[in-house]
Amino acid sequence: MGAGTTGVFADRAAAIAYAERWAEGWNRRDLDAILGHFDDSIEFTSPKALAAVGVPTVRGKLALADYWRIALSRIQSLRFVVHRVIWDPATLELAIIYDRDVNGVRDRAAEILAFGPSGLVVRGEVLYGV
Repeated sequence: MGAGTTGVFADRAAAIAYAERWAEGWNRRDLDAILGHFDDSIEFTSPKALAAVGVPTVRGKLALADYWRIALSRIQSLRFVVHRVIWDPATLELAIIYDRDVNGVRDRAAEILAFGPSGLVVRGEVLYGV
């Protein structure tokens, strides 16, 4: 993961590399690789979760895996391209702003990830735009 003085990323370059690996995992649809970034006690909020699993916030890695499996089963084509990365070492929060192409529909999204002491994501939220 690139542990350093911040406990998560040694520097901005490491945060950017993390974001690129994250996008590559999604582009491969490699759920195991994506889930490897998350703590077992993850709380993840997404407006798309409500439609997929009936709640806007999923709690726990198993519930997150179930949500993403359902979501991915509805997607024929998927491509994420990282546009910008914002890393705050004081709060251990990373924002990944990325362009999405899902089933031919393009938009921009922001994934906001908060890291715990283990270096894994303990809280996340995704926001979708135009």
